[in-house]
Amino acid sequence: MSAFQSGLEGVVVAQTEISEVDGERGRLIYRGGNLIEGVWQRNVPEIAHLLWYGRFPTAAELADLERVLASRRALNPAARAALAGLPVDADPMDALRTLLSAAGAGPGCPSPSIDQAKTITAQAATALAAFWRHRRGLPPVEPCAELGHAENLLYMMRGERPTADEVRWLEAYLVITADHALSPSTFTAQIVGSAGGDLWSAIVAAISTLKGPAHGGAIAAATAMLADAGTPENAERFVVDLLDRGGRLMGFGHREYRVYDPRARLLGAVCREANPAFHEVASAVEEAALRELARRYPHRPNFTNVDFFAGGILSRLGFDPDFFACVFAAARVVGWSAHVVEYLDRGGRIISPKSEWIGPEPASDPG
Repeated sequence: MSAFQSGLEGVVVAQTEISEVDGERGRLIYRGGNLIEGVWQRNVPEIAHLLWYGRFPTAAELADLERVLASRRALNPAARAALAGLPVDADPMDALRTLLSAAGAGPGCPSPSIDQAKTITAQAATALAAFWRHRRGLPPVEPCAELGHAENLLYMMRGERPTADEVRWLEAYLVITADHALSPSTFTAQIVGSAGGDLWSAIVAAISTLKGPAHGGAIAAATAMLADAGTPENAERFVVDLLDRGGRLMGFGHREYRVYDPRARLLGAVCREANPAFHEVASAVEEAALRELARRYPHRPNFTNVDFFAGGILSRLGFDPDFFACVFAAARVVGWSAHVVEYLDRGGRIISPKSEWIGPEPASDPG
C-alpha cells in the first residue's frame, strides 16, 4: 500500500521543543508549556529569548539582547544599494526578500546560529520600514538606539515616535505570530538549513514560501472581504449571498485548529481597542459567518483564524494591505530561526523525502 500523503498531511518530519499547535483544544504552546494567552503581552525580545533559548531572559539578559538588536538594525551598503534599485511598485515581499538577501551576502556558508538570528530579526524590521518609505519616494529613516524593537519599526516608517498604544498593539501582533510549529515556511527554512545552507538563505527561502497566497495572503484577503461587507447591518446578507454564490469566507477554518484559533481571540481583543470601527464590522460578519457555516457544514470545523482580525490592527498602524505578509514575516523570523538552529543542534540529517513513481513502465529493457 502506498505511503504517499498529499501535502505531507499527518506526516511527522521533525521533533521540537519550541512550539506546539494543539488543534483539538485550541491551544498554541510556546516553550516550556507557556500558552500564548499567558505570554502575548511580553515584548519581542522576551519572546525571542524564550523561543531561541528555551526560557525567559533575566533582566540582565534582556538588556543585553535589546542592546544587541539595537546595534544591528542598520542596513549595510549592499542592502542600501539593493533598496535604491527596487522599483517602487515591487511586491513588498519581493523587496523584503531582496533586501535581506543583500544584507546577508558574504563569503562562504556559515552554519546557522542564534547570533545570526539576532541580526536578521533586527534587520527584517528595518528592511520593511525602508521599503515602505521607498514606495513613497522617501529616504530611509535611521534606527534609533533608544527605542525598542516594535517602536523602532513604526519610527523608521514615519520618522516620528509612535504612541505607547500603537507600540503595544504592534508588539502584541509580533508576539502572537512569532511562531506556529512546523508551518510550510518553517519547514522550508529547515530544509535549507538541513542542506548546510546559512541562516540568511533559510530565511529568504521561508519568505518566498510565505509569499504564496495560500500561506501568507489570507490577512489581506480577509481585510478586503470585510471592506466589501461594508457595515454591521449588512453582515448577515453579505455572508449569505457570498456563500450562496459559492464564494469563500476568508479568515475562517484552519488546517490544524478544530476549534477557535486562540490567536484570533487575542487579536480580536487588540483590534477592538486599536480599530473599533473595523472590529464592529468584523464582529458582525464573524457572528453571521460562524452561524451560517455551522448550519451549512455541520461536520466541518470552520472557526475564526488568526487572519480575520489582523488586518484591522495592521491597517490602523499604517501598513498597506500588501505589506501585511511582510509584517507577518518580520515577526516569524524569530520562529523560523529557532527551528532551523534546533533541527541542526539535534543532529538533523539533510531533509530528502522520496516521491512515488506513478508513470508507465518502460516499454522494454534497454539491455
